[in-house]
Parts: sequence; C-alpha cells; structure tokens
Amino acid sequence: MTLAPIERKLGTPKYKQIINSVEQAIANKQLVKGDKLPSISKIQKENKVSRDTVLTALNELKTRGIVQSIAGKGYYVLSENIVIGKKVFLLFDELNAFKEDLYNSLLKYLEVNTQVDIYFHHFNTEVFNKLVFDSIGNYTSYVIMPANIKDTDAVISQLPKDKVYILDQMYPELKKYSGIYQNFEKDIYTNLSKGLQALEKYSKLVLLFSKKNQPLGMLKGFKLFCKEHHLNHEVVDHVQNRVLQKGEVYVVPDDRNLISIIKKIKELNWELSKDVGIISYNDTLLKEVVEGGITTISTDFNEMGKRLARMLNNKEQAQIENPNHLIIRQSL
Repeated sequence: MTLAPIERKLGTPKYKQIINSVEQAIANKQLVKGDKLPSISKIQKENKVSRDTVLTALNELKTRGIVQSIAGKGYYVLSENIVIGKKVFLLFDELNAFKEDLYNSLLKYLEVNTQVDIYFHHFNTEVFNKLVFDSIGNYTSYVIMPANIKDTDAVISQLPKDKVYILDQMYPELKKYSGIYQNFEKDIYTNLSKGLQALEKYSKLVLLFSKKNQPLGMLKGFKLFCKEHHLNHEVVDHVQNRVLQKGEVYVVPDDRNLISIIKKIKELNWELSKDVGIISYNDTLLKEVVEGGITTISTDFNEMGKRLARMLNNKEQAQIENPNHLIIRQSL
C-alpha cells in the first residue's frame, strides 16, 4: 500500500505528516493489526524526505505502541488504538497496598490517552535487567523503582536520559535522572526524634531490617539516632524465631513481620504499647484501625503518584523529595 503523501505547503512538520498518514490508514482500515507498513526507503522516495525524517516518525509510532519493528523485516502494525498519546513503562519492585495507592493516584492524574504498562522485578537483578532492556525504544517515559538492586545505572543508561524517572530510592549514580524519592536516612532519624519521649519509656529499640528489600539509608538513620540518644538497640532480619521481651519497641518496615509481632503479643496475652511497642512503615487504612491503631512512619504515596503524573504530563525534569511523617497511634 501507499501512505497519503505529505504536503509541503502545510506548516505541520514532515515527520508529523507521516505519522498522521499511518494513523489515517489505520483509522480507515487500510492497515490493521499485523499488517506491514511500507518500507523506509519507499516512504522516503515517495515523499522526497530524508531517511532520518521517516525514522523519527516511525520511532514515535513505536514508542506509542502503535507499530513494532522486527529486525530484518520492517515495521508492522502492533495496535489499532491510535488515540494513545503517551506510553509509560512502570517498573515496581513489588505490589502491596501502598504501591497500589501510588499506582492508582498516577493513573488518576495522568493525561487522557496515556497508556501505562506495569511490571515487577521482585528484587531480582536478572529480571530487572531483562525488563529494562526489552523496553528500550518502546515507551515515551520510563518510571523505574530500583529498590536495592546494585549497578542499575549500567542498564538504565541505555535509555534516553530525559525520558527516565527514578522512583522511591535515589542512589548517587542515579542522581543524573529526574525522579521522586524518599530520603530514608533522614526520614527515620527525624521521625524517631519526634517520638523520642515515648521511645524513652522502652528498654530497647529493635529494627527489623532485610538487606535484600530495605533501603540502606533506613539502617544508617536508625543507628545514628540510637547512638546520638544513647538508646539500647538491635537490628534483626525477622522475628520468626525471636522471643519477645517486655520493654522492646519494634520498628517494622514490612507488613509480614508486623503481623507476626502482633500475633506473638496476643499469644503471650500482653498489651500492645504497654508491654511491647510497634512503629510500622507505610500507612494504610488497616493500620488506622487494627489494635486501636498502629503508629507509622510514612510518605504520602497518593501525593507521590500525583506529582509523578504531573512530571510525566509536562515532561518535567526535576528531583523531588517526597515528604515523610510520623503518625502516632495506640501502638506506641
């Protein structure tokens, strides 16, 4: 088939006219999913434009998910949904209640006709690298949550720098990219300081910390706080086989250990707050009501999603530290 020719007297850029021609052919059913587009050389000769102009048009259609390229064969129609204006690659570490809040907020505030493809790496380096490599050239924006995976810049640097947005943890080697992050070292230190009066009633602070899943800054901030305030403290990776002691207060970043501690307290017929204290991470509706309310250190994931959407909508280049707060309830 032949695409509608470009008109040189129009003010519309030539590559945009080529995009419009492909969209028009799809809308008119001249091209359907799976059909092959005219070759680059054919489009180039028929319209007397440069090869780069044709490639610019096809690459934009590719990033919107409308066409795909197959090495050695050419370009094919991938989707007939030509209303997609932007296509976002979203890579989370895992899905939980607060990540779901972030995701829903992002979708709520993104521009109409923006498609979001969500993936999860589950803290696996090989999965992370494959997902990022496979996404190259297919999206208008790349939102990446690196978590604790090391040397992520080696693969992220293969993406266009101005299209990358880092989420949640911002390592030194990633500070060249835009993004929204938490300052875990500062946040835990600041928020524990706000609760110092309550914490001094306990004999020991215990941080449940997994090197695989939790930010190193959280560990640094916890140790610094305890050292400066001369507080007895301990760091453990789980509570599965731990015997709880009265007078301990647990700082719990993950909900699995939170449930285990509450269960142990109930089995001992102890009173939460009086015998053992709890500070959880990442606030949810459930933590507002369970056991009379669980004290949390939490960022605003709804605000993070809203702010991220604004950045993607406006192609904004910035690094933003998302605010974090201590919410004191009955568990402390």
